[in-house]
Amino acid sequence: MTRISIIDETVSLDSPVLVEGFPGVGLVGKMAVDHLIDVFEMDHYANVFCASIPPVATYRHETHELATPVRLHVDADRDLLALQSDVPIGPDAATEFGDCVAGWLDETELLPLYLSGLPRQPEGEPALYGVASGGAGDRLVDANIATPAGMGLISGPTGALLTHALENDTAAIGLIVESNPQLPDPVAAQRVIEGGIEPIAGLSVPTEELSTRAEEIQEARAQLIQRMQQATDDSSRAEPLRMYQ
Repeated sequence: MTRISIIDETVSLDSPVLVEGFPGVGLVGKMAVDHLIDVFEMDHYANVFCASIPPVATYRHETHELATPVRLHVDADRDLLALQSDVPIGPDAATEFGDCVAGWLDETELLPLYLSGLPRQPEGEPALYGVASGGAGDRLVDANIATPAGMGLISGPTGALLTHALENDTAAIGLIVESNPQLPDPVAAQRVIEGGIEPIAGLSVPTEELSTRAEEIQEARAQLIQRMQQATDDSSRAEPLRMYQ
């Protein structure tokens, strides 16, 4: 079964921007999209049904209604759509998922922004790069988003969606941000929102909560390292044995 099930057919959009965020390096895409949905109180717009999506149902706070783990949210006033996922799409399923969703995207006049993390520990502010297809590169130039510093690949469902856009010469933008490869990275999510999504979509997004989360993660990481060091000192050490005691 492959379909996009629209919940509210009365929603009217005029050349919207769609932001995609799937779990990946640093959870950058997911954190950015989740943040947009929360701060703008975006409405649940559609459920996404694809064979590649794990057969699970999602429940949420303050509603009895179940939803698929991949769904669309909308803010009609801001001409904004968000593609949200609660589950990862594995490499083997990425192509099927890309084909499943891309058909609907091709029928809808929108500009998709696909987000991905580049596994790297930056010193200072993480670098943000942009790539495009179908003539959308002008939007990156207008937003002063840099070209990549080297060659690379974008894989997973994001890579599959960008590949579909490239094959069909449709407008699409990929935003690539340096991200912590081991921990959720709200700093990178904040960077991609402020440096990429805001100027391209013409939005102003409050991001203070992401800064707070970054501080909390850093504090928790420091405490974990301290506890691990203490455990190592207490229980994991080598001592020489003397022949006669």
